[in-house]
Amino acid sequence: MMRNRHDAATEPALPLAERKTAERRSALWDLAETLLLALVLFIAIRGVVLNYRVDGSSMEPTLHNGQMLIVNRRAYMHVRLATLVGWLPGVQVDQDAVWYPFGPPKRGDIVVFRPPGNSTEPYVKRIIALPGEHVAIRNGAVYINGQRLLEPYLSEPTLWRGMTLEHEYVVEPGHVFVMGDNRNNSSDSRVFGAIPLASIVGKAWVTYWPPDEIQVLTSPAYAFQ
Repeated sequence: MMRNRHDAATEPALPLAERKTAERRSALWDLAETLLLALVLFIAIRGVVLNYRVDGSSMEPTLHNGQMLIVNRRAYMHVRLATLVGWLPGVQVDQDAVWYPFGPPKRGDIVVFRPPGNSTEPYVKRIIALPGEHVAIRNGAVYINGQRLLEPYLSEPTLWRGMTLEHEYVVEPGHVFVMGDNRNNSSDSRVFGAIPLASIVGKAWVTYWPPDEIQVLTSPAYAFQ
């Protein structure tokens, strides 16, 4: 039995050149694994968030020109219920019904979206009215379904900018009405109408640059008069 035992201590050592080659291969494999993991993490993170640079003053005083934002691309992720459970026997589902796991767009959310027209740069604005709501502007204030919307972040009255003061806008299904906080220096839904929900790139989540202006962007608690 003693002859069948294998004593590792008696194994001949690998030549120096072979040991160095093996060490190099091991180091290269570790580097490849690290780079692959970093690539996978980068793709996963970019699928959830993106960076956005504020261009212009249309969201003053909330956001400033040159500020950098982290935008949550999955904030309004949704699934059609007909696709989710419509295949179950005996289950009747509205074909237009949609489920938002993290909640649907809300009034006050700051969103980045692809604007209508020929512009290629995304816009950043605030959601003011939701699908089916009536929007009017009277005496410098916004009215939703006939009630005045109190907006604490504004520093000046709101004008229609392109629409008559008596005009009332009805937000189409699947759309939202957006405006900049710098009301009289903003090209928004008062000019190009409500935007499709499908055009929203994501919800502005955090401002991270400059460092002294880091903050989490939250939707205001609105009140009506």
